[in-house]
Amino acid sequence: MILIKGGTVIGPTGAIPADVLVVGEQVSAVFAPGQGPAEGDFETIDATGKYVIPGAVDAHTHMELPFGGTFASDTFDTGTRAAAWGGTTTIIDFAVQRTGEVVQDGLAAWHGKADGNCHVDYAFHMILGGVDDESLKAMDTLVTDEGITSFKLFMAYPGVFYSDDGQILRAMQKARDNGAMIMMHAENGPAIDVLVKQALERGETDPIHHGLTRPEALEAEATSRAIWLAGVAADCPLYIVHLSASKALEQVAAARDLGRNVFAETCPQYLYLTLEDQLGAPGFEGAKWVCSTPLRSKHGTHRADLWQGLRTNDLSVVSTDHCPFCFKDQKELGVGDFSKIPNGIGSVEHRVDLLYQGVVDGKLSLARWVETIATTPARMFGLYPRKGIIAPGSDADIVLYDPAARTRIGVETHHMNMDHSAWEGYEIAGKVDTVMSRGRVIVSGGAYHGAKGHGQFVRRGLSDYLI
Repeated sequence: MILIKGGTVIGPTGAIPADVLVVGEQVSAVFAPGQGPAEGDFETIDATGKYVIPGAVDAHTHMELPFGGTFASDTFDTGTRAAAWGGTTTIIDFAVQRTGEVVQDGLAAWHGKADGNCHVDYAFHMILGGVDDESLKAMDTLVTDEGITSFKLFMAYPGVFYSDDGQILRAMQKARDNGAMIMMHAENGPAIDVLVKQALERGETDPIHHGLTRPEALEAEATSRAIWLAGVAADCPLYIVHLSASKALEQVAAARDLGRNVFAETCPQYLYLTLEDQLGAPGFEGAKWVCSTPLRSKHGTHRADLWQGLRTNDLSVVSTDHCPFCFKDQKELGVGDFSKIPNGIGSVEHRVDLLYQGVVDGKLSLARWVETIATTPARMFGLYPRKGIIAPGSDADIVLYDPAARTRIGVETHHMNMDHSAWEGYEIAGKVDTVMSRGRVIVSGGAYHGAKGHGQFVRRGLSDYLI
């Protein structure tokens, strides 16, 4: 048994001084201060001055993802270890089915990558790269038998993951029948391909042109189209991933104002980084920040609008879209041709801190911080109340967060398998102090105590947000 004493427990309803008793892998009880057991066979953790929050749930990661002729540089071993250091105790990664492949084979391949290698618990979404009769049948099987209750489609990347509107509609109809969530990469891929080809023909090859050829209008158009298609599919549950732009957010907000089953996430990079300052860095340096959707211009209102969307719940979740690539030999594949730069930024270790900075800056409340990083993703994707809250019967995934400490981010101190940091030099007014995964202390005192293989696969139910 472990008794966490003297801290302030933060949940979706706010902050309360409380002590937490952990027995085995679960939370046994939450007591008013000093009302827990006074003596017994238990270890005591002093949480005085610290926030006690549920372990964070990152609902969008890509460990070992094959992309652009290479693989994401974090394995399930290195990526989940880095997640643990940053206070994330559950990830939801994406198993992949490409066109012509069997869905179940793709899922089995990702189980093979993750099984026995994870430091924290994990679950899967399923990418459908080829929507046909067989993959539609597989959607039912994965929901009922495999604990996979969300399916990602792409309006981008023709020839790789792209689905046309007819395929998207069929998948949405199936999801409406079986209760699953459709996750959508909402960018107009065929139009983007035209702009990319034209830019390269003009000799515009630097990384900034990755962003310029993926304009806000093509994210907003695809977001709107996805929402309309979901409406045709009897209001199929729809979740827009990595939303980056004001006009796309407007489409989501309008649908939610009508009571639609429409949800969206954003990512830390869109809350802090910009097209000009990062993608537009001198020479090829901007390749470090090539991701899709791209970073948006600092001259627009994107960042302010996204923070506001988090406050109003038009943006429900902050995930990372963690898909890291090293600069050398991976990002460098795109020297002289921005379209060949592998798309992705590594942030799985930093999301809890970066969103806490939003609390310090007066952009989020403490309760909303915990909602966006833990409670809402757990509820959105069928993990609640096992994950995402500190309550009797929940898994003892617990983070002690020290608001009086500071975190300086950089390649010399991070634990992700990358040769650079997208967040080099960022300093956060707060720090992950102690991390517990299913009752086991895995980070404490600036040292790592976890182990590969501790993390378990978690089968998910349906979303809590659907009636």
